[in-house]
Amino acid sequence: MNFDIYDKAYIMDSRELLNKVKIGEISVDAALEEFKKKPFEEMTFAKPDYHRQVRTGFPEVIFCQGKPDEYIASIFSQMWEKNGEVFGTRASKAQFELVKRSLPQIKYDPVSRILRAGREDKNKTGCIAVCTAGTADIPVAEEAAMTAEYFGSYVERVYDVGVSGIHRLLSRMETIDKANCVIAVAGMEGALASVLGGMVENPVIAVPTSVGYGASFNGLSALLTMINSCANGIATVNIDNGYGAGYIATQINRLALK
Repeated sequence: MNFDIYDKAYIMDSRELLNKVKIGEISVDAALEEFKKKPFEEMTFAKPDYHRQVRTGFPEVIFCQGKPDEYIASIFSQMWEKNGEVFGTRASKAQFELVKRSLPQIKYDPVSRILRAGREDKNKTGCIAVCTAGTADIPVAEEAAMTAEYFGSYVERVYDVGVSGIHRLLSRMETIDKANCVIAVAGMEGALASVLGGMVENPVIAVPTSVGYGASFNGLSALLTMINSCANGIATVNIDNGYGAGYIATQINRLALK
């Protein structure tokens, strides 16, 4: 058989593919390439990528904000059916109530605005420290922390340790120093990331938040402080992007565990 593994028109299920490897019709490397290109599901209004974890090591997460009501419940139900777990960010209470009608297992955290269902007993490994400058930064920090936990990382929360009372941060440095990665979540002037960057050995992911008075420009001031930091080892994500920070921190944590 002249089998072209790169022909996208040729789609086979996993069992058929593995049988072809077994009888020597295709190579293991060729089969791996096919697995990486396994098709997504066509829902017209969405294309859930059930094979993302094979390619990247992370399952697809649903960004809920802005999704029409008539679509979001179907997306959650489909991903639950395929994966046995589902995780969504930036969800509203109304979206939670809507999804719950078709997926009673779904849980909602009003602080982080995360919707999730699935394996709660995941083994958490390594360590990520999630720090906030103030209590008002906790919603973004919780999005980061819960994302990292969903992806299998152990998280230490160190909240309200901003520079207006630096002794609070210093009292927790023993815990922070043990982390494979540190997430610094701060609004206002965003100085926390620079302070941590000058004190810890491992990478710091800075998350500017939209917390602050008028001249903070909804997080722009903190963003500029963080990307202009003179401290080394700091990488900055977008304003209020706790999910992005939790994802990257998990990648770093996994690498440290190798």
